[in-house]
Amino acid sequence: MNKLSLPGLLLLVIKRDLLLAMRRRADVLTTLVFFVMVVSLFPLGIGPEQEILRKIAPGVVWVAALLASMLSLGRMFSADYLDGTLEQMLLVPQSLSMLVLGKIAAHWMLSGLPLVLIAPALGLQFDMSAQALWVLIAALLLGTPVLSMIGAIGAALTLGLRGGGVLVSLLVLPLCIPVLIFGAGAVEAVSSGMSVISHLSLLGAILMLSLVFTPWVTAQALRISME
Repeated sequence: MNKLSLPGLLLLVIKRDLLLAMRRRADVLTTLVFFVMVVSLFPLGIGPEQEILRKIAPGVVWVAALLASMLSLGRMFSADYLDGTLEQMLLVPQSLSMLVLGKIAAHWMLSGLPLVLIAPALGLQFDMSAQALWVLIAALLLGTPVLSMIGAIGAALTLGLRGGGVLVSLLVLPLCIPVLIFGAGAVEAVSSGMSVISHLSLLGAILMLSLVFTPWVTAQALRISME
């Protein structure tokens, strides 16, 4: 463990969490099925009015992605907390922030990336144009990692608490509103004929800030929760 470089440690944590997740495929599929169901219900409920569907599509997809990501946050650290692995992670002579970043990356690969891949197919139900679908993919690629990183802070702060799932939502949802606004706004800009660069640039800036600060903040939150 002492001989591992930071990139090697990051890849090791990601690989471990992905392998463990493959043993609990139902948990992974739950997030994806929830996302598909929520997005698909809106066209059925509203009807075939294409103009209305195109207008609501960005907000529907982003709200569904946000809610779907909330479902899996409680599992980010809980299994390691229950079996004592998390306590050992706090003791190893490696950067806890890098360990946390690996777990966040694995969480995004399992909960965020599948949403990005399935979103274009769901966007067709709303009669979205090809350009709007590409912008939607780009916005989700920039925004969904931020949801995982912000969610990691909430998951760490509520670790081991009764009713932690509700508390995570209360902590995380307000912080995710800027991502929701800029992500949906980027797709809406396509329909309005406006430039999407500003929205995507803001999402990229939020992603960079989150990448710098959230692993460290989450690591400190884990130390507080374990005391």
